[in-house]
Amino acid sequence: MLTENTIIVDGEKISDLGVESQFVQRPNTTLPIIGIPVGLHIYNMADQEADSTYYKWLHKKPKREERLVRFLSKKQVDELGNTYVGFNEWLLKSGDAPVIIEKEKTEKSLQRVKSWYAKRGWFNTEAEYKIVSDSSKAKRAAITFNVTRHMPYIVDSLQERISSPVVDSIFQMTKSKAFVKKGKQYEASDFENERERINIQMRNSGLYYFDREYISFEGDTVNTGHKANMTYIIPDRKIEVGDSSYTEPFKVHKVNEVKIITDYTFANQGKKFSDSIEFKGYTLYSYEKMRYRPKAITDAISITPNKTFKDIDRTLTYNQISDLRIFKYPNLSYQEDPRDSTKTGLISTIFLTPRKKATLNASFDAYTSTIQQIGIGGSGSLLLRNIFRGAETLQITGSGSVGSSKDAADDESFFNISEFGVDAKLSFPRFLFPINTNKIIPKYMGPRTNISIGFNAQNNIGLDRQNLSAIFNYNWKPSKIRENSLDLVNVSYVRNLNTDNFFNVYRNSFDQVNEIARDIEAADPGIINPDFYTLDEDNDIVLNIPNGINSFLQTTTAPESPYTLSPDNSDILLSVIERGNRLTEDNLIFTTNFVWTRDTRDNIFDKNFSRFRWKIESAGNVLAGISNIAGLEKNEDGNFETGGVVFSQYGKVEAEFIKHWELAGQNVFAVRGFGGIAIPYGNSNSIPFTRSYFAGGANDNRGWRPYDLGPGSSGSIFDFNEANFKLAFNAEYRFTILGAFKGAFFVDAGNIWNALDNVEDEASRFSGLADLKEIAIASGLGIRYDFGFFVFRLDTGFKTHNPALPEGERWFKEYNFNNAVYNIGINYPF
Repeated sequence: MLTENTIIVDGEKISDLGVESQFVQRPNTTLPIIGIPVGLHIYNMADQEADSTYYKWLHKKPKREERLVRFLSKKQVDELGNTYVGFNEWLLKSGDAPVIIEKEKTEKSLQRVKSWYAKRGWFNTEAEYKIVSDSSKAKRAAITFNVTRHMPYIVDSLQERISSPVVDSIFQMTKSKAFVKKGKQYEASDFENERERINIQMRNSGLYYFDREYISFEGDTVNTGHKANMTYIIPDRKIEVGDSSYTEPFKVHKVNEVKIITDYTFANQGKKFSDSIEFKGYTLYSYEKMRYRPKAITDAISITPNKTFKDIDRTLTYNQISDLRIFKYPNLSYQEDPRDSTKTGLISTIFLTPRKKATLNASFDAYTSTIQQIGIGGSGSLLLRNIFRGAETLQITGSGSVGSSKDAADDESFFNISEFGVDAKLSFPRFLFPINTNKIIPKYMGPRTNISIGFNAQNNIGLDRQNLSAIFNYNWKPSKIRENSLDLVNVSYVRNLNTDNFFNVYRNSFDQVNEIARDIEAADPGIINPDFYTLDEDNDIVLNIPNGINSFLQTTTAPESPYTLSPDNSDILLSVIERGNRLTEDNLIFTTNFVWTRDTRDNIFDKNFSRFRWKIESAGNVLAGISNIAGLEKNEDGNFETGGVVFSQYGKVEAEFIKHWELAGQNVFAVRGFGGIAIPYGNSNSIPFTRSYFAGGANDNRGWRPYDLGPGSSGSIFDFNEANFKLAFNAEYRFTILGAFKGAFFVDAGNIWNALDNVEDEASRFSGLADLKEIAIASGLGIRYDFGFFVFRLDTGFKTHNPALPEGERWFKEYNFNNAVYNIGINYPF
């Protein structure tokens, strides 16, 4: 059995994934660090001759089969055998068969290694292999490949043999961008890339009949002193007529006419058109009455009448038509224009098949949780296409749920909590703007305007929140990997209807105040008004919610308070009051934001990509400007109000970078970095709860639960800890355990802090770089199951560095299963 492949190049052992990928046989996969070949063990558990084994067992004792048939049935006895065979077949399929060294495969690996180096200029590579038996383990051996490369070949002279004058002229225009360069070591991939570059250049310069098969290279390496003299060879166009053929120089073709069939279906083939429209050189046809305004269709088509043929226009047209979301994937063809005597004219025909005018989707679910003993929910969406005949789409979505919760026991009905919402989104395949933006953002960028409005209402064990939102958004893609999004207007109004329930929801805040009240009463019995509290079974004070605790807090902050408070307790009570006011106040958030995204991922299965996103957001400036110009009066706290609500004013900047590297054996190493800060000013001295940051959870720092980490070293004293400054860093090594079962080792780091806002607690604030020592670190391991269309994930995070502990006791003090956090998630965290 093969235990290891070793490659020695020019006397030195190397580790190169490119070379190692040439091995036809590789050792059985083992788990990282511990090195156990789980797949091999599972394969070895299987009975290789399960059918025969079951037959022998069934007939080992006389009359065993007869008794089983009498006890079960003939069908069940046969099924028992099928189950045994099927289970062993599953073990064989799921496990890894032992990799046995085979001479033919080893020699094939050797030739592939030599070829790999030859493609990189080492034409005279010598290689041999040696099988080395393991003296400590029987029937185990490793293979060592010895490679001697000698001197590599360098590209020396570059000549051209190009037959068609127009091809030569176009080639010379971008010759300086060639991948093949004089003085560079020979690299086969350079020649493949150069063929592709020339092909793209020619097909985007009007040469309709050109393709990459016309491009070849001829090399001379005989007696050249390890220099390769290369010649480009591009012959004339070959034309076949019957059994004969002839050649002629390539010609530049022009698109004379563009035809668009707007309602093509297989059933419509052969029918006559009943409607047609001429628009800016385009001709639109319809088998029925035309349902589209011409501009809505032609704006998505990059193929332009009376312009030189460009192959890129075909690709752009495919993408832009698909982005309209009202047609299925289009068909597109070119034919020579029979009316053109020069034979350089083309007619392009675009076949569009409309999607259904309306699509209705609905879903229903039932669930249970620690808060809701039973919940029933449903949602539905209606998508309407081409509603104004300009390829617009309107999507209306509604959702609702009802549930039963013991925590809302003041309501006698069974279903005592509910939530419902409705959203509408109108999307235009163009920019709605007073001036023409085509020169700044051309149509190939897929400009789109989105207008959405939504309403959501919660009647639950929380604060019974209502949320009204409206967004006016522009979206466009400058390139395949780039996307921009601008929310010109993003308005959110949050109204809390049940603010008296605050201390029922935020129990940590209640416990802090109640504990201080007990200390005050213990030090001076009778000083607290008896109307503020009741007594529990231990005869301890329990402040009444809401009137008792609110009255107590008002008394503690009164100018002539009867209570004597320590500085720490005074700070805690002021912090609770400030937090209560912030979380129960109504919010009006009027923002403008811009999001810039660069994502090199080709598809969801791409394991080697990077993603960079940054966002800048400004809130309240427009309303502040209007308030100042209009000379509006400020309230008693010195803030402007709109509709009786103090609007938020802040600036926010955040950035995120993600990088994935695919390693050997389909393993992946992934990293992420995130930083964000929101600074209040003007009309605000804090950030709305809905726009602040939190830390912890399945997609963040997995050693802490959501909202359970930070701020700073404060120790998570509240139920939901949040702040306005965040740093987060993650690294994860993902590997295959067995088939669809995957594993991961991870390290997460980060925290949240308060910065430049009204929080004065030094443990929660970020005052300088020295506070970076308060970054929390978690490490752990996870297991995943890949269903193909989604990944189920279970991660176990251990607190490795806990900034809430005293300095000197923060490392590994809680690194145990008692303090571990178990996270369940869908798909990878980043």
